[in-house]
Amino acid sequence: MADTKREIERKYEGPPAGEDARLPDLTGVSGVSGVIDKGVAELDATYYDTPDQRLAAASRTLRRRTGGDDAGWHLKLPVSEGVRDEIHAPLSDDLPQSLKGLVRSRVRDAELVPLVRLRSTRDIRHLVDADGALLAEVSLDRVRADRLSGGEGTAEWTEIEVELADDGDPAFLDKVEKKLRKAGLSPSTSPSKLARALAETGGPARHKTIAEQPATTAGDHVLAYVRTQRDAIVELDPAVRLEVEDSVHRMRVATRRMRSTFRSFGKVIDRAVTDPIADELKWLAGELGVDRDQEVLTERLMAALDELPPPLVVGPVRDRVDTWSRARRGGSRDRLIAVLDGKRYLDLLSGLDTLLAEPPMRKAATHDPDKVLAKAVEKDLKKVSALVEQALDLPPGTDRDHAMHEARKKAKRTRYASEAAAPALGKPAESLVKSMKSLQSLLGEHQDSVMGRVTLREVAEQAHAAGESSFTYGVLYGREEQRAAAVEAQLPKEWEAVEGKAAAV
Repeated sequence: MADTKREIERKYEGPPAGEDARLPDLTGVSGVSGVIDKGVAELDATYYDTPDQRLAAASRTLRRRTGGDDAGWHLKLPVSEGVRDEIHAPLSDDLPQSLKGLVRSRVRDAELVPLVRLRSTRDIRHLVDADGALLAEVSLDRVRADRLSGGEGTAEWTEIEVELADDGDPAFLDKVEKKLRKAGLSPSTSPSKLARALAETGGPARHKTIAEQPATTAGDHVLAYVRTQRDAIVELDPAVRLEVEDSVHRMRVATRRMRSTFRSFGKVIDRAVTDPIADELKWLAGELGVDRDQEVLTERLMAALDELPPPLVVGPVRDRVDTWSRARRGGSRDRLIAVLDGKRYLDLLSGLDTLLAEPPMRKAATHDPDKVLAKAVEKDLKKVSALVEQALDLPPGTDRDHAMHEARKKAKRTRYASEAAAPALGKPAESLVKSMKSLQSLLGEHQDSVMGRVTLREVAEQAHAAGESSFTYGVLYGREEQRAAAVEAQLPKEWEAVEGKAAAV
């Protein structure tokens, strides 16, 4: 069983190894009423990585540590500068399955090997307030690093760590830093002990991220956007496993963005190669979306019920909607984890890596990005235009609903194409992104109303069959009709604004 802790800390350079090192007096830090000596801990940690150091390249650290009060397996995932999520698992001989899954999207099928051993003598102090509550833990670490693979060097150094207490105010670390700087200390130049160990113990640098060259061609811009989506999928994998809010939705959006890019820029990147990958991305999006659309629809109906005056809610309507929703749930967390652990998903990630390493570019990829990308965006925009004009010409009903739904999908594609083109086309494309997002939102509200009415008819039939009143479902149905009509009335003005901005692209 693993648990997660948000770690907010800062590191400072200590004196050179061999010199006498002491923690500065921190009793004068604002808000600190006491400095408690917590003794000395002997820590022994072995860090694991692939032979080509994929985790280190992504600023992830995986270690098995003994000693101290948190012995066990630790995986640290970066959040922002100085902030990491540390996932703990109990001490065991082998890497726990819970942590193995969290590094799978980066490690894939590669072997994890011992990379570096760090032994630290940690002198610990607790900074507490007037009530004795912990504000931060300050430690002086005397570190010895031994390279276990990929080199044979050793290194020794001293550093000071200040880790904020759980739910503490990050501004407190500024106060501590001011005191440490006055004592002559400076922030560490290494983001972590492992990074410093790798830098100082020798051995060839592995799996370095190659600095991206400025995008000069149409192909450069398209590949940069595809790479961003690939990176998002890999990055969000552990977040999905940890059930981080909105992570499933964001990963699903990344798959959609990439599929859309392949379609919009078929003149740049060969669809004979990307279409099979797009099919796999569609499969992954489907797995990520199991239950998602139904959950959103359920939330909409429940919110609509909350808006009704009590006299208009006749019968067990909420229970009936909930029963309908539960009956249609086809997914589970175990199912999704099985997908992420499966060979098909890993093959997809490998396929994306190959695509980016050996991109199947077409002739237009080498051309001026302004012309090539603008032409692709314009082509998508024309499809949106045709569908919107068709919807506006149709009378309210099924045909108009279908045209508006198709327009929404094409608006989404145009938005993504504009995002990819924005670095080359500048403000006109950025403006179109905003316009398409607004149009997509408006048309999405209409489609949600359509699906809401379909659902209300279905649930009303079930209620009627059970001898329950269908009155409230009729009221809700009428309100959904009004919402759809409001969208349809707003569409001409929305589209007129879009056309004005689109002319500048």
